[in-house]
Amino acid sequence: MIGRPMSEVRARQDPRPLVRDAERDLPRRFSSMAGGLIGSEILKIAAEIRALQAAGRAVCDLTVGDFSPAQFPLAGILRDAVREALERGETNYPPATGVLALREAVGRLYARELGLEYPAESVVVTGGARPGIYAVYRTLCDPGDRVVYPVPSWNNNHYCHLVGAQGVPLTCRPEELFLPTRAALEAALPGARLVCLNSPLNPTGTAIDAATLTGVCDAILQENVLRERRGERPLYLLYDQVYWMLRFGGLPHLTPPGLRPAMARYTLLVDGVSKGFAATGLRVGWVVGPIDVIARLSALLGHVGAWAPRAEQVATAKVLDDAAGIATFRASFLSELQARLELLHHGLQALRGEGLPVDSLAPMGAIYLAARFHPFGRQPRKGAALRTNEDVRRYLLDAAGIGVVPFQAFGSASDEGWFRLSVGAVGKREIEEALPRLASALRDLR
Repeated sequence: MIGRPMSEVRARQDPRPLVRDAERDLPRRFSSMAGGLIGSEILKIAAEIRALQAAGRAVCDLTVGDFSPAQFPLAGILRDAVREALERGETNYPPATGVLALREAVGRLYARELGLEYPAESVVVTGGARPGIYAVYRTLCDPGDRVVYPVPSWNNNHYCHLVGAQGVPLTCRPEELFLPTRAALEAALPGARLVCLNSPLNPTGTAIDAATLTGVCDAILQENVLRERRGERPLYLLYDQVYWMLRFGGLPHLTPPGLRPAMARYTLLVDGVSKGFAATGLRVGWVVGPIDVIARLSALLGHVGAWAPRAEQVATAKVLDDAAGIATFRASFLSELQARLELLHHGLQALRGEGLPVDSLAPMGAIYLAARFHPFGRQPRKGAALRTNEDVRRYLLDAAGIGVVPFQAFGSASDEGWFRLSVGAVGKREIEEALPRLASALRDLR
């Protein structure tokens, strides 16, 4: 090859025809898991909206659970701490379990804010909350194990597929704020390996109350007493609390070990800086739980390198100890989030008062509003009558320039008109301009 023109070498080694030949013999090209994996419905919708925006269309994008830096910049205390860590040369590999200073800082944060005392050995740092959730599934579940989770909820159906678990979805109703009851959970616990809960809840922005969570804890503890007598494997609870810093109106955040200390033996808390600090791109998360489970979970993560970057870990450790700085940031951050969610909620309730087919649940936390659009059977000026959530989603996008995500993206099976609205990437002005378009689009239906 030496001495030949580079153009000739490239022509002889052009792989494009081969890499594009992806449609032949598909069943044998992938593992059965990868072949059956469904991509993110949310990201698919978001890509459609980005294409419309690139073409010049004005869209109020209420789809992706992320923060636009133009609307919600990264917390300044965290930005400055990351810069300082990089300037000090904190750029080599971190320990597989996470930087000790961060693991200890998580323990101090939980003691200060949540009344929970955890040692550093109970904490493992991950590259955001997602690897932590996956690692809990992978560490605790064997193929065929039953995993109980509410719907709507985020990605539990996909994680079950990834590890070969048998999902046991519990359909939750708006009357219960889309959260599971103790009675529903108790019926599903026998034979289950894992229960998954999230509060405040993605996609609804609602939060579990003390009576319900206490009942869930009692049911799990009672189940485990019976299992211990029979020599069976215990039942664990994955408690995703990544939105716990985003609560409105003085709403308390509740934890299973905080309500029932014995739950510390069986609870895996998943958390991170992504939501509470508008730091989704920094990818710093952690899992807190029983030391033996955390050790196995850490060993798993060490093999796949799913840790957060060292500089971000060092910076987060510093920030978690800055109680005053956190409080100052949260005051402004929460005010802006709540203003957007309340603007949407009150706007939809006003349209409901006019007799239009909309409704919403009052926001309690996170960055989401659970909204119902149910003009089923009505017909646009052009096209067929609206029959499904997908029909409604597409109509709202086309006729009102509003992007929303149907609850089917969160495991729901029914077409009842419920959607997630996320305010992390929009300003109040965009919402104010979108509401009249929505009203006009709904009034146009016949």
